[in-house]
Amino acid sequence: MRVHSSSLRRTEQAPAAAHKDSVALRAFFRLAEVWGLTMEQARLLLGRPSRATLYNWKAGRVRSLPYDTLRRISYLLGIYKALQILYRDPQLADAWISRPNAAFGGQSALERMLAGDLSDLAAVRAHLDAARGGWT
Repeated sequence: MRVHSSSLRRTEQAPAAAHKDSVALRAFFRLAEVWGLTMEQARLLLGRPSRATLYNWKAGRVRSLPYDTLRRISYLLGIYKALQILYRDPQLADAWISRPNAAFGGQSALERMLAGDLSDLAAVRAHLDAARGGWT
């Protein structure tokens, strides 16, 4: 019996992908804790998975994450990192998302992100990247 290398690669990739998803969710839930998010806010930021799915993810029961969810987590972690770079005081950095901001029409960044669309996360990330000098 001959085994194709492509089938071996698929089975090797599955555990790596599951580990990556698990790490991403652990980072997200730590971020949610630092920012003081409710579970409903966390659910909205992750793209509105069912409540059962959200609680499974929080408990570490992860099969695989949708690509959209990974993108959302990536944006959120980028926002967190940008804030840590912009503000020397971690408390100021973490509080920034809750303060009203003229760049978002007087809303806080969190309110903008909770609108739920991926583009809302991207807008906050782009604002911070521009403030850091990331865009020319």
